Amino acid sequence: MEKINWSRVVAGGLLAGVVLNALDFVVHGVFFKDDWAAAMQALNRSMEFSWKQNTAFLVFGLLLGILALWLYAQIRPRYGAGPKTAVIAGIAVWIPSGLLGWGSPAVLHIFPQGLMAWAIVMSLVEMVVGTIAGAWLYKEAAPAEKAATAAAGQ
Repeated sequence: MEKINWSRVVAGGLLAGVVLNALDFVVHGVFFKDDWAAAMQALNRSMEFSWKQNTAFLVFGLLLGILALWLYAQIRPRYGAGPKTAVIAGIAVWIPSGLLGWGSPAVLHIFPQGLMAWAIVMSLVEMVVGTIAGAWLYKEAAPAEKAATAAAGQ
């Protein structure tokens, strides 16, 4: 079994997280901004987030990206390198983070159902696109590095 290239997992994961965060901002902060403002107003909440809240959302996105790339590296030997495997990893990470994360407030009717449906669908798109972007950076160790590592271990 191939060893995971941890520096590439982190680098690719951070790229995936940046893509996730950027897409999330465009989806929720631009396209659905007015919908979110109305939904938050209905809950007597402000749409103005503190720097701590914004930082938490950014960190969550980066951690999801790293998780997605770790999973990609884990399943890559079985499914092969490339976008198909990245899509599988992205969907696998999306299920607990996007589907269940947005699904809970949808089931509880905390936010409007249409907005929740869009959030669920767009979180899938964000996760898959982010994971594909991060997987583009991921490479296993080069054959020369593998040989050197194996020789050092003998």
